[in-house]
Amino acid sequence: MEENKMMVSSPFGLRLVHLDLKGAPPKVSYLAEIFPLFRTLGANGLLIEYEDMFPYEGELKPLRAEHAYSASEIKEILNLAKLHKLEVIPLVQTFGHMEVYYLGEGEESKQWLQKEENSTEKLCLSHMKAVASCMVSSHPVVKPIVWDDMLRGVSEETLAESGVAQLMEPMIWDYAPDLDEDDKVLLVEKYRKCGFPKLWFASAFKGATGANQSLTLIGHHLKNHLQWLKVANSTPADMLQGIALTGWQRYDHFSVLCELLPVGIPSLAVCLQALQNGGYSEKVKENVEKQLGLSSLEIDTFMSESSGTFPGSDVFTLVTQVCFYLKPSVDELLERNRYVTGWFSPYHRKRKIVHPIMMHHFQPDALSLLDKWNAVMQELQAALKRVFYMCTLEEWMEENVHPSLHKLQEVVDDLDKAIQAQS
Repeated sequence: MEENKMMVSSPFGLRLVHLDLKGAPPKVSYLAEIFPLFRTLGANGLLIEYEDMFPYEGELKPLRAEHAYSASEIKEILNLAKLHKLEVIPLVQTFGHMEVYYLGEGEESKQWLQKEENSTEKLCLSHMKAVASCMVSSHPVVKPIVWDDMLRGVSEETLAESGVAQLMEPMIWDYAPDLDEDDKVLLVEKYRKCGFPKLWFASAFKGATGANQSLTLIGHHLKNHLQWLKVANSTPADMLQGIALTGWQRYDHFSVLCELLPVGIPSLAVCLQALQNGGYSEKVKENVEKQLGLSSLEIDTFMSESSGTFPGSDVFTLVTQVCFYLKPSVDELLERNRYVTGWFSPYHRKRKIVHPIMMHHFQPDALSLLDKWNAVMQELQAALKRVFYMCTLEEWMEENVHPSLHKLQEVVDDLDKAIQAQS
């Protein structure tokens, strides 16, 4: 009864947590731990972007990642979602991210565009209509949802005439903390006039502040959600289907990993709770702290000193440690320790020269720092292994840990060689 009462206060019927599986896909065992938390925090659906983790067969089999989920694992994911009352919406890239911005540059398109009544807008809409029609005819109960990038700029007249409004529902996305509320309200009104009976919003709880971002700045994402709440309150209730809280894992298949899912959980918790309670307050802060086992929640810093008890909280704590302290501590030793810069410079290291007295001023520091970071690395590897596949572990460590650790290991090795050369 309490849960139902709580759910009513949100203007969003469906609150979907987006799982972007094209980078750092979690093991099913981790999803089993995290789905109940999603539900507790206020989510009631999942937007699963399967990408190369889907067990494609036949001519699509080459799309599968080496560690793609098996058919039985997909069933398990869907069963877990059902168990925790999370509606699943699959996100399959068709026309959205496959070269739409170059529309009209192919030879066939150029010929089609030579006719006076044709335009790239109409070309785009005709393709969207064809894809949606195919989907609706083969799955009559399914309603396609489309990212609204390519619809925003189309004139009302062209959009209304295209007939796409009867076939699909647009998802208006904006991940900025200062998104223009009035602009969005006008866009909603435009879609209503064009005949779209329903639409969606998309926010971001992580993965939208930098391609190589490692830690999630909660305040940034909270502001984004508070703006969406304002837009929702000015949107006809019968139009708004829900909101997808996106959590991008890579900007595209060729970019590096951004914040790992466990690192973004505190941000997700704050954003979901803000949506559910109609804003952010001391009560929301206390709820999140209790649900995640956090001693204190900081929304305007990266919470460097706080850990938690939520699934993957060890990853969150160790990644925070690495990001805050690993590179600075190594730089401090190699670039600002006067004994290293003065008596064991690159010149000395190359020629295996070391002052036998001076080395005692920095050798213990270098060894203890190396021991400390090797221990943290072992802990982090074990924590990552529980959540992710080996390829994610390797990629994250290579990008974020190895550069500093290698520099530290090299100075220790060079010192050993210099000592041996003098003995």
